[in-house]
Amino acid sequence: MQIKLIILDFDGTLATTEEANMRAYLMALREEGIELSIEKYKSEYFGMRCPEFLRTIGITDEVQSDRVRRRKIELYPTLFDSVHLNEPLWNFVQDFRAQGGKVWIVSTSQKENITNAMRHLGIEGKVDGVLTSSDALEPKPSPEAFLKAMEREGVTPAETLIFEDSVVGIAAAKASGAAYFKVTLKG
Repeated sequence: MQIKLIILDFDGTLATTEEANMRAYLMALREEGIELSIEKYKSEYFGMRCPEFLRTIGITDEVQSDRVRRRKIELYPTLFDSVHLNEPLWNFVQDFRAQGGKVWIVSTSQKENITNAMRHLGIEGKVDGVLTSSDALEPKPSPEAFLKAMEREGVTPAETLIFEDSVVGIAAAKASGAAYFKVTLKG
């Protein structure tokens, strides 16, 4: 069967965003008087949806949680010096689009973060669709967001190829029934 849809995870797959995300979270938390080490964040929290992450570290007050989330979104673009595009993957999917294929980004990140990063990278509007944390009830490892993208394009899992980097993303890709590639970015 022919591949008609490529789905890309964003953070760690299409772009190197780990450093900027981590620094923005740690700065926003520090402003709230909460210290979290880089090592602990990387080993225990990276890749979690914002509400889950904040609850896990003990922020249960909705006002404080919203304040941290908004501050993280404000800080994130100021740290884009460390955000870089995965050029080989980007070039591949743009060739795929030029041949009539569809390309979607499916991420557990917040829409504002994806939009800001895409604008910084010069790729805003150059994919066929974007699904973020606000578009799916269940986060990865649920395949819900991948299946939604397939449904919106009218394709089957057999006609879809997913690029992912995280353990939960790979689990979601497997559960969707689509073929997938694991991506490992450096820097």
